[in-house]
Amino acid sequence: MKDLLRTEHLSRADIELLLDTAADFAKNPFRSRDALANQSVAVYMTKPSTRTRLASETAIAHLGGTPIFLRGDDLQIGRGETISDTAKIISGFASALIVRTFAQSDVDELGAHSTIPVINALTDTDHPTQLLADWLTIREVFGKDIAGRKFTYVGDGNNMASAWLTMGAILGAHVVVATPPGKWAPNSDAVARATQIANKSGGKIEVLTDPAAAAQGASVLYTDVWMSMGDAESERKEKIAALSPYAVTNDLMAQTASDSIFMHCLPAHRGEEVASEVIDGPKSVIWREAFHRRTTIQAILYHLVRGELVGAL
Repeated sequence: MKDLLRTEHLSRADIELLLDTAADFAKNPFRSRDALANQSVAVYMTKPSTRTRLASETAIAHLGGTPIFLRGDDLQIGRGETISDTAKIISGFASALIVRTFAQSDVDELGAHSTIPVINALTDTDHPTQLLADWLTIREVFGKDIAGRKFTYVGDGNNMASAWLTMGAILGAHVVVATPPGKWAPNSDAVARATQIANKSGGKIEVLTDPAAAAQGASVLYTDVWMSMGDAESERKEKIAALSPYAVTNDLMAQTASDSIFMHCLPAHRGEEVASEVIDGPKSVIWREAFHRRTTIQAILYHLVRGELVGAL
C-alpha cells in the first residue's frame, strides 16, 4: 500500500497497527525521531486548516523531517500545470505528500502519478486521518473490545458521515448515521460500500432519520458543522432548518449510554450543531480527539514510508 487515499483502502490490520503506533507516539512523540531524518514532506492545502496543519507539521518534525507547507496559490496548478506534472515534481523533492483539498479525484490523481506516499488529509468525500484520531480516542475510553457498543453520528450526511460508516464497518462495529432525508443524507455509494464491508467484518450499518433513535444507548454521539467549506451560502437557511432537529443537546445526550462520550472533529459552532453545555461538558473528549490528529498522522507517515501497510484485500 503506497498511499492512504480513501478510508476504505485500509484493512483492519492496518488500522490496528496505526492505532497501536499512534498510542505509542502519544506517550513518546520522539520515539522514532530519525525516521524522516534529512527528508522533507510536502503539506499541500487548498482548504484552510488549524488541526490538520498543526498536526501534520508537528508529526513530520517529531519524525525528524522538515515540513514544506504549500497553499493552493503557491503552486503552478492554479495557472494550468497538470496534477500529474505536479505529482512528479513533488516526488523529486519530498519523501511524502499530505493533501487537504476539495475533490477526491485530485487526491487520487496525485497518488497515481506520485512515486512517494500520498496521504488524504481531507476531501469533500472522505477524511481518513480524522477517523483514525477518532477511533484512537474511542479505544482509549472503551478499550479494544467494542462488542455490544453503538457508535452514532448525527447531522449532515457529509464526508464525515461517509468516513464514519466506512471506518466503523472495517472495524466490525455497530455504526449509525442519522441525517435528514433527501439532499443532506449520506452518499448512497458510501453507504453501499460500508454495508458491503460490514457484511464481511461482522459490523452493522444503520442509516436513520430519527436522531433520538440513533442516540438511544449509544456509546459515542458524534457530530460535525452543518455548513462545510464549499457549501453554497444560498442553501444555508434551508440546510440549517433541516438539520436543527439533529442538534446535540443535553436532551439528546440523555438518550445515550451512561458511559457515553461526545465527539466532534472541529471546528464547532456552539448553539448550532451542538449545545455549549455538551461540547464543554464532562462527556466531551474533543481536545483529546484533536490531540490525536498528530499522533495518528505521525503513525501514518511512519508506516507508509516504511511500506508496512498492506491495504484492504
